[in-house]
Amino acid sequence: MNFTRTKLPIDLKVPMKIILLLSVTLFSIFSSFATQAKAKHKVVFLHGSRSNASGDHEFQAGSHLLAKHLNAQKKVDVEAVVNAGWPEDESILDDADAIVIYADGTKVIGHGWEKMDELVKKKKVGVIFMHYAVHPSVEQGEKYFLPWIGGFFKNGVSVNPFWRAKIKPMKGHETANGVGPIDAVDEFYFNIHYHPKALPLGTATPNEKNLVRINNIWTRDGYLAKGKSQALLWGIVRPDGGRGVGFTGGHHHRNWAIDGYRQLVLNSIVWAAGAEVPSSGVPTYKVTESELNEKLDDYGDRTNHIKLPTQEDVTFSPGPWMTPEEHAASRRRPKPKKK
Repeated sequence: MNFTRTKLPIDLKVPMKIILLLSVTLFSIFSSFATQAKAKHKVVFLHGSRSNASGDHEFQAGSHLLAKHLNAQKKVDVEAVVNAGWPEDESILDDADAIVIYADGTKVIGHGWEKMDELVKKKKVGVIFMHYAVHPSVEQGEKYFLPWIGGFFKNGVSVNPFWRAKIKPMKGHETANGVGPIDAVDEFYFNIHYHPKALPLGTATPNEKNLVRINNIWTRDGYLAKGKSQALLWGIVRPDGGRGVGFTGGHHHRNWAIDGYRQLVLNSIVWAAGAEVPSSGVPTYKVTESELNEKLDDYGDRTNHIKLPTQEDVTFSPGPWMTPEEHAASRRRPKPKKK
């Protein structure tokens, strides 16, 4: 028996077009799902352990307070988590959009130089160092801090006095959105070593009238910086992607209750994470005295109750603007014994 093959009049080009169309459509759908799944910008706070004295260097309490305010608002799609020290499980950092380190010197980042450098270079993670955490060695500062955050406290150059700063946010920059008056006394480091492309996100000018007292580090460059505008909060947009921020304040825990002070830092964290800062700023609410005392370090019977900031905190008789030689001599003098 002979069979004859009959050619069916099917145009194979049509199914191929349909297949391609379906592929593009499915890819778009899955991409959309992936984007929605990563819609929240993740901010990880890594705080240092107890140091200094009760009410100062409250890295744990300060980190939790800022994270709490980020999570309470709904205008910026951000999720903040807090971890004590460098995480044992570094994978919690892999999907972070920004990492905030608030600690003594390099006690936290010292456990993760290579990991952070990898996250900066490969994932363009935002990096924020606050207060003492901006103070590495000169070698570490040049290698890591300048490219990561655009500046660092440089030994032999930078200084750490206590002074009254009326911080002005950078006009026209989104980190300035919604920032009210900032008038605070803190251990505001200045004469920072900046990257040439660092942005002065928050500036103030130290002088003889607003100096409370010179602290333990006083240099010739610091002495000569009198009357010169200083970026106490700075940022950088890295040429290969990502952003970084440094902030020299954060010594006195009470200052987180100053609305403008807290607003400027919250804005800067969100900016470093790559999210858009709302025109009115990242929503934040009034800090109560009760909230200010949450998660303070335990000093036993030496644990202080932190009061909300008052005008009294910024009222004082200015200390002397000493030469480095006068400062060195003053530190050699024996301190009077307490009666």
